[in-house]
Amino acid sequence: MSLFDYPFDGAMLLQKKRSLRRELLKKPNLTPKKVAILSGSTIGEIKNILELFLLGYGIAPEFYVGNYGLFYENLVFDDGSLAAFKPDILYIHTSRKNLKNMPTTADTAQSAGEKLEAEWARFEAAFNAAKRFGCPIIVNSFDAPTHRVMGNRDAVDACGGVYFINEMNARLTTYVGKNEGFYLNDLAYLATRFGLDNWFSESEWYLYKYAVSMQYIPELCHNIANIIKSLLGKNKKGLVLDLDNTLWGGVIGEVGPEGIELSTETPGGMAYHEFQAYLKQLENLGILLNVASKNEPAAAESGFARSDSPLKRDDFLCFKANWEPKSQSIAEIAKEINILPESLVFVDDNPAEREIVRQQLPDVTVASFAGPEKMIAAIDRAGYFETTTLSADDAKRNEMYRQNLARAAEQQSFGSYEDYLKSLEMQGEFGSFTPPHAERITQLINKTNQFNLTTRRYTGPEVEALIEDENAVTLYGRLADKFGDNGLVSAMIGHVHGTECDIELWIMSCRVFKRQMEHTMMDEFVRRCAAKGVTRIVGRYLPTAKNLLTKEIYGTMGFEKMSESETESVFALQVEQYVPQNTVIAVTAKE
Repeated sequence: MSLFDYPFDGAMLLQKKRSLRRELLKKPNLTPKKVAILSGSTIGEIKNILELFLLGYGIAPEFYVGNYGLFYENLVFDDGSLAAFKPDILYIHTSRKNLKNMPTTADTAQSAGEKLEAEWARFEAAFNAAKRFGCPIIVNSFDAPTHRVMGNRDAVDACGGVYFINEMNARLTTYVGKNEGFYLNDLAYLATRFGLDNWFSESEWYLYKYAVSMQYIPELCHNIANIIKSLLGKNKKGLVLDLDNTLWGGVIGEVGPEGIELSTETPGGMAYHEFQAYLKQLENLGILLNVASKNEPAAAESGFARSDSPLKRDDFLCFKANWEPKSQSIAEIAKEINILPESLVFVDDNPAEREIVRQQLPDVTVASFAGPEKMIAAIDRAGYFETTTLSADDAKRNEMYRQNLARAAEQQSFGSYEDYLKSLEMQGEFGSFTPPHAERITQLINKTNQFNLTTRRYTGPEVEALIEDENAVTLYGRLADKFGDNGLVSAMIGHVHGTECDIELWIMSCRVFKRQMEHTMMDEFVRRCAAKGVTRIVGRYLPTAKNLLTKEIYGTMGFEKMSESETESVFALQVEQYVPQNTVIAVTAKE
C-alpha cells in the first residue's frame, strides 16, 4: 500500500515529508498548478503536507503563501503580488479563531446580532475580493468552540458562541452555493468527526498558532487535495465489487440467496444492506458499478433478486461472475466500458485478492478495510468520488455507458463499420459556447485526459470569458443516436490572430471516439474559422501517458506536420484545402 492510500498514517507523512516529496517529484507527467494559500493562522505544515497529497494525485503545485493571519488584507488590499502570481487555485485557510466579533454574555440580543452582521460582512468582503482572481476558491467552514459559557443554551441564545458560529456557517454555505467557483472545505465536519478535543490543541495554538492540531493536518490537507483533484478531473469513475462477504454476508453458491446476510432485521445483514444502499447513492451520482466475483453467474445474480436488496442486477454495467483471476476480469471491464484502469476502485473483503490485484494491476486503486462495517468509510473518506460539480449528464452517465455496451453488441452484426455507423442514426448538435453550456464544458475540459490534445485546463470564469471574446472560436458538440443521448461530449477552443487560428484545446469523451464525431467537430470548426476570414489553422499535440490515441489525429484530417519534438508536435491546415469528412452524422448547427 502507498502511504497515501486511505486510511493513511498521518504521523508517518509528517515525519517523512521531505523524502516523500523528493520521490513524488520524480513522477512523470505531473500537472503544474499555482496554488495560493491565504492565512488565518500558521500554515507552514499545511502547505508541506498539501503538496504531498497533490503530488500523489499527479499535480505539481507552485505555492504562494500569504502573510500570517492577513487573509482579509491580502485579498481586499492586494499589493499586486497575488495578482501577479495568477493562482489556479485559491485556498483561504480560516477557522473560528479568525472570528473577531464574537458576542459575550454582556451583549444584548441586538448588539450580538450587530456583531454577527459585521463579522459576516468582513468575510463576505474578502470572498467577493477573491472573485477577481478568476480561479476556483476553497473556503473553510468554522469549527465549533471548545467551550460553552452557557452550556446547552449556547446554541440557542444570540449571545452564545455556538449560536454565532452556526449562523456564520449557515451564511457561508449559502454563499458558496450561490457563487460559482467557490468550494467548501468542511472543516466543521472534520472537527466533529475527530472530536473537538482532538482537532484543536490549546498548547499548539499558544505555542505555534496552529488552528488545527498537528496530528490532524494530514486529514485537513487530504480533504483539500480531494477538492482540487476533483476540480482537475482526477476523480475515480467506477467501482469493481466482489460479492460474497462484500455485498452480502456468506457464500451464495453454498447457502443460496435465502441464506446470505442482507436483511436489516439481523445484525449480521445490516452492514451489507447499508453498504449496498450507499453504493446505490453513488450510482445516482453517475459512478459506474461493476462486479468481479469468483462465482457461477446464475448464483451470483440470484442475490440481487431478493426483495430486500437495495441493488439490483441492472445497477451494474459489467457483471463478471466466473472462475478467472479477478485482475483479468477488472482489465476486461476497463476495456469494455472504455476507461483507463486507473479510473477504477476495487473492493473485496479478501486481503489476498486485494494484494493480487495490487500486484497485477498497479494502476487500479484497491480499497482497504477491516470488516463489513468499515466498507462505507473506506470508500467515503478516501474521497475517490469527491463531487465538486454535478450536471445532468453526470446523473445519466450509467445509462450512457449501458447504451455504449448496446452499440458495441450491435456492431458485431455488421460487416462494414460505416454501415454500422449509419445504422446508429446519429444526430449532432454543434454550436458556440453559451452560458447554459458553460458548466458542463468546464467539467468536460477538466476531466478529459485521453482525447485531449493539449491537456490545457480552463476554469469556469475563463470559459465564460470566451463567450464574449470576439477573437475566440469556440465549439461544443452533442451527440445522440437511436440508443440514446450521449450529451455534450466534445469542445474546441481556438484564437484568431489575423488570418490564422491556433487551436488551444480540443477534447472529446472517448465513449464517442471513432464514430466520426471527431471529423464532424473539425468540419464545423473549419467552417466557423472560414467565416471569420481564417485561412490557416494551427493545431498542437502535447504528448502525455494518457493521450497517445490522439497523436496523429490532425494528420488524419488533412493537416501537415510542421515540426515534432518530445514535448510538442505542430500541425497546420490550409482552410481552402480542407475536405469535410463526416458522412454519417446529421448536423444541426447552432450559430
